[in-house]
Amino acid sequence: MTTRYRVEYALKTHRRDQLIEWIKGLLAVPFVLHSQPTAAYDKNGDALTVMASTSHRRYAEILHDVEELINDHSEPDSREVYYCTHERSKLKHLVPAVGTFFTPLHLKEAFIYQDQKRRISSRRFVPPSFNDIRLILNTAQLMSLVHSGPLQLVTFDGDVTLYDDGQSLTEHNPVIPRLLQLLSQGVNVGIVTAAGYTDASKYYGRLFGLLEAVKNAVARQELENPTLVILGGESNYLFTFDMYSPFLLKLIPRSDWILEDMKQWTESNIQALLNVAEVALRECIDNMALSAEILRKERAVGMIPSSQPGAQKFTREQLEETVLVTQQVVEMSPAGKKLPFCAFNGGSDIFVDIGDKSWGVLACQRFLGGIWGSKTLHVGDQFLSAGANDFKARLACTTAWIANPGETVQLLDELLAHALKKN
Repeated sequence: MTTRYRVEYALKTHRRDQLIEWIKGLLAVPFVLHSQPTAAYDKNGDALTVMASTSHRRYAEILHDVEELINDHSEPDSREVYYCTHERSKLKHLVPAVGTFFTPLHLKEAFIYQDQKRRISSRRFVPPSFNDIRLILNTAQLMSLVHSGPLQLVTFDGDVTLYDDGQSLTEHNPVIPRLLQLLSQGVNVGIVTAAGYTDASKYYGRLFGLLEAVKNAVARQELENPTLVILGGESNYLFTFDMYSPFLLKLIPRSDWILEDMKQWTESNIQALLNVAEVALRECIDNMALSAEILRKERAVGMIPSSQPGAQKFTREQLEETVLVTQQVVEMSPAGKKLPFCAFNGGSDIFVDIGDKSWGVLACQRFLGGIWGSKTLHVGDQFLSAGANDFKARLACTTAWIANPGETVQLLDELLAHALKKN
């Protein structure tokens, strides 16, 4: 049952996506006007059919109008490789938080596709939901990438995207055959994760199922020179697949892949920012009497559960409060104005990293020869505006918002199906 607490919590501004909420509001009007909650008492039996047909038509018309607003908001540059954003567009006035679109979005076509699967138009009591619209946007993005092709790079978050939170990518994970299929088609695959290590064995421990599968596919000559990269610590450590390395990964020197702007990130500024973040985290621990410890890394600092016996787990509200407080403190500090950073809620911990996933995706694009955002897709589960580390990837490329690893599998199946249909 949906409690009042859950409803109020979901309405907090830091828990909402303005574009999705706006589209949801638009679709609520035809739902109210055309839904037939009393159709069960219709003696002729055709009320539901008429309702579904009318609702389908109206939903499709509205999403086509939104599609046109996005086209007005964005236009291709002279090379037609990415979309420029109009700050004075009508869409920007209607949805002030809307960002950059790297491609058009085929929303009407995507709605027709999802309506066949989810029967949105046939519902009498449940209007088009947040998840309905999220999945329509995902489908629209996939269709656009396939139509404009070729897709050159797909990057993924780790936890909750490729595997369950805190788990590993084992050999039985159903996402692995889909990733191998992408690699076999010449698509570069990257994993852009918050986990920051300089030791390849740590990443092997989390990703061994995929790494061993790629190694075996190369040995069987099913793959030839596949490109698999791991970008750790959001944007701080780059590894590439190497079947001759002990843990199948090779650390790439930072000087070989960082962006020009990243060269200005001095060590003194990095440590100053992490110092500010650590003080903020410690204050949250004291103010809320949390059973927590501070973990300081080379380019990150975090709050993790205490290892002491009987330590209490963090509540959702404590994690939200800590990430929001820490983000605000760092943003307002002199150190926070000199460097990009990411304060994010990992579900059981809070970390502040130097850089963010927009820099991570951009670094992958540069390392792989200069791939454009319109030819890149980032898949992740954290796209809310605060405490979500996939959110910033929207600045670098197209994105798909999934809710769990099962949805990632479905998304890749859909992508491959659209590509097959085009061919």
